[in-house]
Amino acid sequence: MLNLISFDASPLGALGQLSLLAALAFTLGGTWLAVVGGVKADARATEAARRAVWAVFALVSLSTLTLMAALLGDDFSVRYVAEHSMRASPTWIKVTSLWGALEGSILLWAWLLAGYAFILSLTLRRDALRPWALAAMYASLIFFVGICATVASPFTPLAQIPADGRGPNPALQNHWMMAVHPVLLYLGFVGLAVPFAYAVAALVTGRLSDHWVVVTRRWTLVAWAFLTAAIVAGGWWSYETLGWGGYWAWDPVENASFIPWLLATAFLHSIQIQERRGLMRSWNVWLIVLAYASTVLGTFLNRSGIVQSVHAFAGGPVGPVFLGFLAFLLVAGIGLAAWRAPHLRDDGDPPAALSREGAFLAGNWLFLVFAVMVLVGTLFPTIVEAVQGRRDTSVGPAFYNAFAIPLGLGLLLLMGVGPLLPWRRAEGQGLWRALWPLLLAGAGTAVLAYAFGIRGVGVLAAVGLSAYNVVGLALLTGRAWRAYRASGRGGMVSLVREQPRRYGAYLAHAGLVVMALGIAFSSAYRQDAQVTLNAGAAPVTLLHETLALESTRVEEKPYGQSAIARVRIDGVPFETRMNTYIQGGDTPFPAPAVRYGMWGDTYLVVTAFGEDGRWASVRLIESPLVSWIWWGTLIVVLGAGLTLVAPRRAPARAPALQVAPATD
Repeated sequence: MLNLISFDASPLGALGQLSLLAALAFTLGGTWLAVVGGVKADARATEAARRAVWAVFALVSLSTLTLMAALLGDDFSVRYVAEHSMRASPTWIKVTSLWGALEGSILLWAWLLAGYAFILSLTLRRDALRPWALAAMYASLIFFVGICATVASPFTPLAQIPADGRGPNPALQNHWMMAVHPVLLYLGFVGLAVPFAYAVAALVTGRLSDHWVVVTRRWTLVAWAFLTAAIVAGGWWSYETLGWGGYWAWDPVENASFIPWLLATAFLHSIQIQERRGLMRSWNVWLIVLAYASTVLGTFLNRSGIVQSVHAFAGGPVGPVFLGFLAFLLVAGIGLAAWRAPHLRDDGDPPAALSREGAFLAGNWLFLVFAVMVLVGTLFPTIVEAVQGRRDTSVGPAFYNAFAIPLGLGLLLLMGVGPLLPWRRAEGQGLWRALWPLLLAGAGTAVLAYAFGIRGVGVLAAVGLSAYNVVGLALLTGRAWRAYRASGRGGMVSLVREQPRRYGAYLAHAGLVVMALGIAFSSAYRQDAQVTLNAGAAPVTLLHETLALESTRVEEKPYGQSAIARVRIDGVPFETRMNTYIQGGDTPFPAPAVRYGMWGDTYLVVTAFGEDGRWASVRLIESPLVSWIWWGTLIVVLGAGLTLVAPRRAPARAPALQVAPATD
């Protein structure tokens, strides 16, 4: 029988459990008030529901702080602390242990969801959508707060208190990025609950005009930016931790974060068509329902134990519950969309192929196909095991690369031409005038790359399409800037301040181009070699680098040990480590030495040591342009942030300015 609270437990455990139960009570009450406010158009009930969100956020915050205090204070009477922390762990490791295991990670999710609901309650307009948007947020809160308070409570007490805990997940201790990546990921996942709530509110009320997509654009963009940063931060963790020199392996849990990103990206583009033309209303509802549902699917995969991944939690009792919530979201979303289907008709004719909305729609289809194929590859081994009982089925990178490369190149192609096309329809002659500089730049750059020795078809295409995109963005910006200066209204800075949404989108697209080049070159031209080095021996030349082993040593720490090799690369000393942790048994966790460079990284990881300490086997990896992925992501996030800036209004006396079409 479930023990919801024990007053024989520690004060912190009792306080945390009580706060969760109180938060659940306020969540249930707030849901009832929101529904009453919506059904009866009762402003007082809606206001009470809005204020109840504040209590939920405060109580879940108290619970989260209580668990943090238990971790930092080594309160091993709390089962979660005893199983996932230890006295000797550094403070930052104890902090990350909050989300380092199943129960704590769900509590973090619930806290962030309550935080989003709190911010939403402060910004909601007084309209018919208000109570139903609150009700939809409450529905998610009931699930996550309810799980934390019942089947996955992090405050379950222990009858016998151990002298020390078992310690955190070894993978959490090997790199500081684990203090960043999970939080960014949850901020992205949870953030999609807000546009989903607005979509539900629009469907329930029948107010399916463009208002709900206008309101949710910023919310979606914030969630998308967090999700973008989280995915790449996870890639950096993999690059720096797993010792293989890569950053993306099409791992099931990696895929589970990528699917919502693809759907959210499609939604961000297609809502522009609804805002501008009143088209794709039904499409946008389906996209946001699927995007939010896919975050729950990803969480289910990560916490159910049905997929094998270095990122996944061990299987627990929450898998079936998450599957049930996923089914609820899909049934509710699909049912509401089907009910309102007659009211989701578009205002005009379908988008013309040669138009900006046509390019956006084509891009949406590519994003959707991409997401479906990734989902198929991720779930295929699980389906085979369920149907045939076979556990030896796997889907490798070759399957994903077979469609990811052409789809990615297709998206780069559309990304360049889309902003140049006018709304409604482009004339053939005007389209050619707009495109020929881009095509010339792309073809010329690809030929130049071939002359410099690039032979991979995919890389040549990526190089050409990158130049094609950069020239397109430069032409759009240059034309707008010249027209703006001619109007006497200032320079480039003033133009960006007046139209941050447009130039934020341009900047984000430029960042994606940088990332695409980094991915293309680091994937196609990565070199990998291994060698055994002897201390005091002559240097060895490997992959154009000169390696010499200076020494090896072992450092003992309370929570494990580090075997360290000090190696000179071209005369510069580097230390590469192999860490083992008490709770990880004999499993080694490499900590490579990486020499970052603008044009490529040199990556060194130790793979074996001699017992006498006089030799070490090392693996050397050369990866061109890897750092462009990290810098490109920063540019993308900065661009997304710029689009959120409120535009400065142009002076009333200024004449209308005709410039190249914008991306918004």
